[in-house]
Amino acid sequence: MSALRSSLLAATLFGAALAQQGGASGGSSGGSGGSGGEGGGSSGGGEGGASKGPNTSQVDNVRFANYTTIVIASAVIAIGIYQIIVTGVRYIRTLTCLNNDTQRYFQDPNSYYAAFKKHLFYAPLFRTRHHNEMRLFKGWGVGILPTRFQSLFLTGIIAMNVTLCVYGIEWDQPKASNTLKHLRNRTGTLAVVNMIPLVVMAGRNNPFINLLGLSFDTFNLVHRWFGRICAAEAVAHTVAWLLGTYYQGGWAEVAAGLSHSSVLITGLIAVIAFIVINIQAMAVIRHAFYEFFLHFHITLVVASIVALWYHLADSPEQLIYLKVVITCWAAERLVRVLILLYRNTGAGGTKATIESLPGDALRVTLTLSRPWRFRPGQYMFLTIPSVGLWTSHPFSIAWSDESSPSPPSTPDALDQEKGLTVTSPEVLSISKTSMSAIIRRRDGFTQALFKKAEASPDGRVVLNAIAEGPYGALQNLASYGTVLLFAGGVGITHQVPYVRDLVVGFANGTVAARKVLLVWTIQSPEHLEWIRPWMSHILALDRRRDILRIQLFVTRPRSTKEIHSPSATVQMFPGRPNVETLIGLECENMTGAMAVSVCGTGGLADDVRRAVRGWQGRRNVDLVEESFSW
Repeated sequence: MSALRSSLLAATLFGAALAQQGGASGGSSGGSGGSGGEGGGSSGGGEGGASKGPNTSQVDNVRFANYTTIVIASAVIAIGIYQIIVTGVRYIRTLTCLNNDTQRYFQDPNSYYAAFKKHLFYAPLFRTRHHNEMRLFKGWGVGILPTRFQSLFLTGIIAMNVTLCVYGIEWDQPKASNTLKHLRNRTGTLAVVNMIPLVVMAGRNNPFINLLGLSFDTFNLVHRWFGRICAAEAVAHTVAWLLGTYYQGGWAEVAAGLSHSSVLITGLIAVIAFIVINIQAMAVIRHAFYEFFLHFHITLVVASIVALWYHLADSPEQLIYLKVVITCWAAERLVRVLILLYRNTGAGGTKATIESLPGDALRVTLTLSRPWRFRPGQYMFLTIPSVGLWTSHPFSIAWSDESSPSPPSTPDALDQEKGLTVTSPEVLSISKTSMSAIIRRRDGFTQALFKKAEASPDGRVVLNAIAEGPYGALQNLASYGTVLLFAGGVGITHQVPYVRDLVVGFANGTVAARKVLLVWTIQSPEHLEWIRPWMSHILALDRRRDILRIQLFVTRPRSTKEIHSPSATVQMFPGRPNVETLIGLECENMTGAMAVSVCGTGGLADDVRRAVRGWQGRRNVDLVEESFSW
């Protein structure tokens, strides 16, 4: 249903774009195209000054701007249709396999879909490297490479913008003619139009994340590239004005325009802000100084929007696009504020219990003021004002419990002893939800949080907190007969909820899963303490031995005595896992379709991706990758 809603929403955007195109082609048009405004100096007011109706350049600018909206809406519709098909297939597979222990029909893949996944959808841009971050030298990462499918999509967006910027421009005219004016207006218009998807994709509450089943990480990648496109078009817009003004009156005319025109000055401020945003958003700077980057980034965005508002004061057509940008940005911020208020007000607010753990880790347990329906794969943004002021940081939710205090001693208590359930409104209204996360100590916020917990006598401290979410939970593994879960280090927090969900579902007969293997790579056995209470709960679940196997790989054991296997279903090994061998063994003995999920280091994720690609066309295997490369 979510995919259907996404298609309907995209169709609405598509129709609105067509309606705008029709209105722009038939109605009157004031101002010049683009964010050219006055046009600068003696170039006057562009092409709209003496004309009472729209000229060809103005109509083309609006028409090409609408093409951008139409192409993006078409992409949304295509992805929505794909999600409808995939969701439908998985739903039917789940229903079919609930009482089918062999599930042989679903082991064999569709050859065309398998080829698509192997060579495009799962394939890195070059060879095997995707999430293993490229580094200039130790500690200075320069980002990750997109997949081939992501690269094709981004190439298409860039090619579309280049084509729309240059198509229809009178390149055979003299330099000081309308050529540079048209180029200036076209690039300016498209720069403002591209700010709409730029802002939408930046939001945590971007509606298309859930509608299209695409992760925030994917949208963030596309967001960064739209930012580069906007900056490039803004620079081209500025250069076109600069050359046009220079050819007409020389540098004196350029200086005069910049000295006396508020439109030009505010436009220049916006362009400079765009350039600085892209420089400070480079991975090497973003990762090294993330908190500074985030606050400076928001400041520059606000400055550029304010400057553009004044720059486009005399360009009503382009000002409409900027109003849409402001509306989207303000709406997303308002939703975030409402979520924060709803989740964290009442019943004493949200409290965070921080416990120091072996291996430079923390267990953070949040007691929420309101019940929170948890699903595997979700994450939240955590703010602890006494440690990090207003800054928020994302963490995977590793565990969730909902409890309510015992009812008072009344005659109904006897019924409860006999096994009857007490569900009075008073009891339900004071139920509490707790969420837990494991955090590794790094620099900045996590370092300060670790020191605060370590300084307490018992290694535990309770602080006021603010939780924002839930986000994520885009992948449902209930339709797979075989599930293989890889985790590296603290990446176990993503996989533990899936293990519990699948084991419980198997016992209740609500999932297709018949085999679940958890492979966790840790540096030391002491890291087992991170999830010991939760794993003890899972190991005690009904019928756990019939479905779940756990393999622990310790890369830095202090002695061989630390390596011991408690049982046949929980085994421990020294060294690193042979990912290709493990996946191969499961594929040869799989039940039904198989999902391979990975959450860990970039190297582990790339090893899993390579092995899964190798089985495409032979077995029905899907890759589920969770990453936080923000």
